[in-house]
Amino acid sequence: MRRNRKVKILATLGPSSDSPEMIERLFKAGADVFRINMSHASHEKMKELHGAIRKVEAENGRPIGILVDLQGPKLRLGAIKEEKVELSIGDEIIFDMKEDEGSEKRIPLPHPEIFKGVEEGHRLLIDDGKMTLVVTKNTPEEITAVAKTNGKLSSRKGVSLPDSLLPMGAMTEKDFADLDFAVNQGVDWIALSFVQRVEDVAQARKLARGRASILAKLEKPSAIKWLDDIIEVSDGVMVARGDLGVEMPVEQVPGIQKRITMAARKAGKPVVIATQMLESMITTPVPTRAEVSDVASAVYDGADAVMLSAESAAGDYPIEAIETMDRIAQEVEQDELYAEAINNYLTPPEPTGSDAIAAAAKTVSETVNLSAIVCYTSSGSTGVRVARERPMQPILAFTPIVATARRLALTWGLHCVLTSDPEDLDDMVDKACRIAFREGFARPGQRVIITAGIPLGTPGATNMLRIAFVGDNGTMGS
Repeated sequence: MRRNRKVKILATLGPSSDSPEMIERLFKAGADVFRINMSHASHEKMKELHGAIRKVEAENGRPIGILVDLQGPKLRLGAIKEEKVELSIGDEIIFDMKEDEGSEKRIPLPHPEIFKGVEEGHRLLIDDGKMTLVVTKNTPEEITAVAKTNGKLSSRKGVSLPDSLLPMGAMTEKDFADLDFAVNQGVDWIALSFVQRVEDVAQARKLARGRASILAKLEKPSAIKWLDDIIEVSDGVMVARGDLGVEMPVEQVPGIQKRITMAARKAGKPVVIATQMLESMITTPVPTRAEVSDVASAVYDGADAVMLSAESAAGDYPIEAIETMDRIAQEVEQDELYAEAINNYLTPPEPTGSDAIAAAAKTVSETVNLSAIVCYTSSGSTGVRVARERPMQPILAFTPIVATARRLALTWGLHCVLTSDPEDLDDMVDKACRIAFREGFARPGQRVIITAGIPLGTPGATNMLRIAFVGDNGTMGS
């Protein structure tokens, strides 16, 4: 099974889509990677979903990626008497850490980290930004704030602090347990929420110990401030537009999305665009025109993957949402303006032999109009390097390691094939021709370009290019 697009689709599983039958239907409709959201899933549920996905993978003979999304810290108000307090602009309210129910004068805020990190002039955004307050005074025990909007404070509503760097990590005790369970199950990606600084990603990487790749969710202003450093220590990033739109002015989010996409592509790290991409399809079988344009823009920008959240997890039309996203991506990638648009983001290759070879593979394949680029990759680095160049020709990534193939399922343009390492150079060329033919990427008489590291099987040592003819029945031509 091959996709007729290069951008990948990441589908969240939930009540509408977590049966084995639905998982297979979602995969066949176009899902390349499945997301398990630990804000709603137990360890038992994660294990069940993991097993169902791996069964679909085995039955279809295609590597499928699994991403586990950690919940991260949740900052919430405490209980309020009669459940809510109405505020008008200019009203003053006190937050403290007492356990007593809140009133019109004071509200419990049971998070000592907030009291340590907040300063005068900082904003408190309540309930996804529906209510804004500004701190006028703070002590280790109390925060005094004034309302800047009319609204209400309700029990246990979420609190965001866009101006504050909180003295807390990105992971809670629940996240530690979830990450450990997930990597022991054999998932491919861990999505890390609440990233504020480089150290947050470094901690997750240390805990994963190479058993899963780390995808940093960029949803905090401080993460944008340290964007390049966070990308450097991450295996990939996600533009978490929902939380970004709460903590930063919504009109800035499109520009931030493009900035993150450019930075990730420059670094050769996968970038996922997420949140509200086809939001209306939660309840309707067709998207709005604005949503179609939103998905198309991400594809034109060269994002590695686009993600469905509630659309596939809890909506009424999960299959239709996947199929719609698939059709949008195919249409964009067939547009004559697509190559020009995607090349606008290209940056010169890094000054290494491997990156120079990857850039040359793209140039040669497009100049000579080859049918495909074949990458032999053990660690996945060769495939990622070629994908970074965004060639118009299909990219086949051959690897003997199933974990590598699953992880690369998130990367732009890579069609991953599990196969043993070639025995010698002749076997390498013959295998490339046979598999490219078998997978439907090359016909007899066409040519493919092959990139690999010599000696064969040496990770990160891409140093060879070879053009080969595909002979009859996919054999190596002369």
